[in-house]
Amino acid sequence: MSAPERPPSLDPVAAQRWSMHSTGAASPWLHEEVASRMQERLEFIKLQPTRWVHWGPLKGGLLAHEALQKRYPQAQAWLSSEHPQQDLAAHSALKGRWWQAKRWLRPSLRWGSPPDGQAQMLWANMQLHNAAQPQNLLKTWHKALAVDGFLMFSCLGPDTLRELRDAYAQQSWPEPAHEFTDMHDWGDMLVEAGFAEPVMDMERITLTYETPERLLAELRHWGRNLHVQRFAGLRGRRWLEQLKQVLMTLARPEEGGRLTLSFEIVYGHALKPSPRIPVSAQAAIGLDQMRQMLRSGARIPDKV
Repeated sequence: MSAPERPPSLDPVAAQRWSMHSTGAASPWLHEEVASRMQERLEFIKLQPTRWVHWGPLKGGLLAHEALQKRYPQAQAWLSSEHPQQDLAAHSALKGRWWQAKRWLRPSLRWGSPPDGQAQMLWANMQLHNAAQPQNLLKTWHKALAVDGFLMFSCLGPDTLRELRDAYAQQSWPEPAHEFTDMHDWGDMLVEAGFAEPVMDMERITLTYETPERLLAELRHWGRNLHVQRFAGLRGRRWLEQLKQVLMTLARPEEGGRLTLSFEIVYGHALKPSPRIPVSAQAAIGLDQMRQMLRSGARIPDKV
């Protein structure tokens, strides 16, 4: 059974608005932390890309991009997303001032979509869980990669904010966030999009806060409630005070009375395989497909 075109609890209009929202001059620190953990997984990958794409660097991590450039100092990098204005903003933030050495000693940064089938790595940190049409996004990434190129991504998993979800349920309030996709479903969707050998794993990160105000401030910086049945309309100060009281129920004695929230982080890695030739009496191979096969060293048969 194929996966639905979009997560059923996610509001696509709200997701589109959030994708265009700027996080300011700095990327969310949680996203930077996840990116640093995802980079540790690159130690197990032998391929050293000479061309790679950073998808959504403003929210995915500007510091992470700097670290990736140090890992692949001679590689050409593209800054890409669904919104060209964000690509340009990331390009401006990362290229450096004219007097800085990194502006002149590294390969020039490019922004926008790279030529199809040219990138050897596509890096997408903390992006997929907010995608209104994740299967289409996976196909876009697949199209950008060269044969034997690889995708590295991370996103939030279904156990994220479980304490907050329970607290909302006890008040009979609508959900505080849309439902996040399980890592096994992501693996199925990768295969459906044309990827091969998907490797999925996850970890849980527990964060603690001294006050409800601090907790709410960080959640606002990291995302929005995109649930289709979220609260409609504006709420007043009385509701905010009630919310803060509810958040105090997240305090845990084992954490010194601090408020506790869990985040499930899903990591994924997959390859773009050589294109398959359809089995028939006569095989018709397109020019682009033939070029990819020649670059990958695959044998082009005279007959099938």
